[in-house]
Amino acid sequence: MSYLEKETAQQDANVSIYFEDHGSGQPIILIHGWPLSGAQWEYQVPVLVDAGYRVITYDRRGFGRSSRPYNGYDYNTMASDLHDLIEQLDLDNVILAGFSMAGGELAQYVDTYGTSKIDKLIFISSIAPYLLKTDDNPNGAPDEVFKGMEDNVRKDRTGFLKGFGNGFVNYDDNKDRISQGQLDYNFQIAASASPKGSLDCINAFGRTDLRQALEKIDVPTLFIHGDADNIVPIEPSSKQGHEIVKDSKLEIIKGAPHGLYVTHKEELNQLLLDFIK
Repeated sequence: MSYLEKETAQQDANVSIYFEDHGSGQPIILIHGWPLSGAQWEYQVPVLVDAGYRVITYDRRGFGRSSRPYNGYDYNTMASDLHDLIEQLDLDNVILAGFSMAGGELAQYVDTYGTSKIDKLIFISSIAPYLLKTDDNPNGAPDEVFKGMEDNVRKDRTGFLKGFGNGFVNYDDNKDRISQGQLDYNFQIAASASPKGSLDCINAFGRTDLRQALEKIDVPTLFIHGDADNIVPIEPSSKQGHEIVKDSKLEIIKGAPHGLYVTHKEELNQLLLDFIK
């Protein structure tokens, strides 16, 4: 198993970031959503490797097989983890693909480190640029939505995650596309994550304004979103991001829920291949 080892100035002296590195060719880093791990990319990795790419997945701090520090669940820190992984592996000409919460890592990475090592960006069901409803972001979600998620995680995290998993894939509408076994697997991954990390990440993806960060993007960029996404509304996220990022593309998958990486994996994989080629 491979790890990025980080020394921090926080009380948690060392943080290990678990990653997997498969294939050869141009590097693609796939970054998972909340509250999952790099395991979510099971149906994308082999397709991309077989197409001739070097595919790297990693577990965000607090999730999967990475360390579970008490702090550091903000986008500045998480973008630093991504930057350090790129540096450790000496990568260049990188394609970054981020699902859901990971859209924030992509945006913050560009804001902090620029695009000198980046070839393309792909935002999938992404929260970026800004989910919170404010006077100048009227299509966002009210803060009560995120407060409710935080309260539920504090009171009964696993109970909340069980219900959240059904809505994640619109299970009632997609029983022909996703099995109960896959739902159980997603829940197992989510339940095994750091409780503190799971809680703190809600503030990061729910309340971080990344609009100015997206204005700095100067590489080919693709936004992919399902028109049946009941978790991340498309207006303040992918549609707004597409409007901000000059010359970007927006692909909307008809009938796809938030977790389209598994319910609509064939459609997603084809869009990925078409764009990166």
